[in-house]
Amino acid sequence: MATSDTVFAGSIPSIYDGYLVPLLFEPYAEIVAERAKALRPQRILETAAGTGIVTAALHTALPQAEIVATDLNQPMLEVAASRLQSDQVSFLAADALQLPFDDSSFDLVVCQFGVMFFPDKVAANAEARRVLREGGRYLLVIWDSIDRNLATKAAGAAVAGLFPDNSGAFYERIPFRYHDPALIEHDLLAAGFQDIEFETVGLRSRARSAAEAAKGLCQGSPMRTEIEKYGSDALERATEAAARALQQFEGPDGLDAPMSAHVVTAIK
Repeated sequence: MATSDTVFAGSIPSIYDGYLVPLLFEPYAEIVAERAKALRPQRILETAAGTGIVTAALHTALPQAEIVATDLNQPMLEVAASRLQSDQVSFLAADALQLPFDDSSFDLVVCQFGVMFFPDKVAANAEARRVLREGGRYLLVIWDSIDRNLATKAAGAAVAGLFPDNSGAFYERIPFRYHDPALIEHDLLAAGFQDIEFETVGLRSRARSAAEAAKGLCQGSPMRTEIEKYGSDALERATEAAARALQQFEGPDGLDAPMSAHVVTAIK
């Protein structure tokens, strides 16, 4: 895993939250909250919580549940904590591969768009299973193939075209390489889960404009770290190139492009 893919620092968290979250993550957060509500958990652990969009959706759906939201990146959690203050919700910097919680202490573990970044996915899954009670659920959202996430594909290809010597840093990045259901199932089985359900859910990437979507994808993600290596004007050039590529999805109501992810539930 490229180190830059785990770096969320400087202005990245605020741009991520303002532009990338509504474009890509908020629609799936509502799916997670709906599914969690049906399970009626009393204690929820969220890993890779980012800026707390799923945390907030879970709290709205289950206001009486205790939620512990964790992430490796303290700056992201600071944005999350500013969004949501509740006695039922706490934020903690923690590694999903070494969770600081007792065995069998949660009813539900949620991880939206995080497992793709874990350097040892089986270990992270095993940790989630360890802290779940018997019969508890592990609810994951994982990106489908880049070919079914067209806004990200178009922007990544446009940026890659500017820097062809390092195109792999921008196109088909780590979040979209872990999309094979057979591999995902293998890693869950290896962690000890037996009852696993998959559903591939197609939604829409929406933004007020191609320019705003490009800002989120280029400036609000760890890809920014790679872009900035190419000089002081590289970020501006990359954002403009991505915006031009994204104009194909722009209409009178803003940008609208298809996206797809796997929603996976594993039972302990």
